[in-house]
Amino acid sequence: MTVLFKVVGLVARIDQKEAVKLTKKLMTHMEDKGVSVFLEPSLAKRVKKISSALRLEEMKVDLIITIGGDGTILRTCLKIPKPEPPILAINMGERGFLTEATPEEALDAVDNCLEGKFVLERCTKLSTIIEEEKLPDALNEVFITSRTPAKLLHTRIWKDGVAVAECRSDGIVVASQVGSTGYSLSGGGPVLDPELEAFVLTPICPLTVFHPTVFSAKSTISIELLKPEKATVVVDGHYQTEMGANKKRITITKSEYNSSFVRLNGDFYSRLKVRLLFPRGERV
Repeated sequence: MTVLFKVVGLVARIDQKEAVKLTKKLMTHMEDKGVSVFLEPSLAKRVKKISSALRLEEMKVDLIITIGGDGTILRTCLKIPKPEPPILAINMGERGFLTEATPEEALDAVDNCLEGKFVLERCTKLSTIIEEEKLPDALNEVFITSRTPAKLLHTRIWKDGVAVAECRSDGIVVASQVGSTGYSLSGGGPVLDPELEAFVLTPICPLTVFHPTVFSAKSTISIELLKPEKATVVVDGHYQTEMGANKKRITITKSEYNSSFVRLNGDFYSRLKVRLLFPRGERV
């Protein structure tokens, strides 16, 4: 069989025995088909394949397979080289909204992927800069909050260089289309259709009425820190840095890069209904 992808990276949660077990199974399966497989060093150590170890930052591969949940995907997308290879995500998380296959479907999913029997879902990412400091691109969201619990964050919102609002809240989330189904949704924000090129800005527990706002992805959105002196910025739940002193403004635009996911069946709204809106199957 001629395979579409010759070099594959495998990323998995090493704290889950079943994920490590599936890693071994998939690695053997792909190597039998002539595919070269690389693993994160910690994962390579767990499966006793040290010779296949490769840091995520160095994984210039044709395809990446993640075994875990959305958190595993987000961590992977933060670190892998740009432009990013496609991702086939196997779900071993809580809901796994971004994932495509169950562990039981993993072998068939890999075969379909290697044979080119799939479509790619391309997802817009957010480019973020604090003054001169470039942060990793976000697939889901950028979250700004006070460093002190329960202390209000006072910010001024700018669109294309024009001040459009001020907000006092526990924090602010700027989310992509993909991220609109995550923390932003929990904070009362809308779900953005994946075909809509837009961002959504959602305040977390605002002091005064401040509704989530949708901006065109062509916009340049800046958030100016007014109070307190310092704030924490979290990108996709993993990367953290600070605002304050000479770093009072964070600017968010559409990234030149995107993340792409292997899709074998179903569509966005099927996943939305089954995994987020009605995860227990009450309605589909």
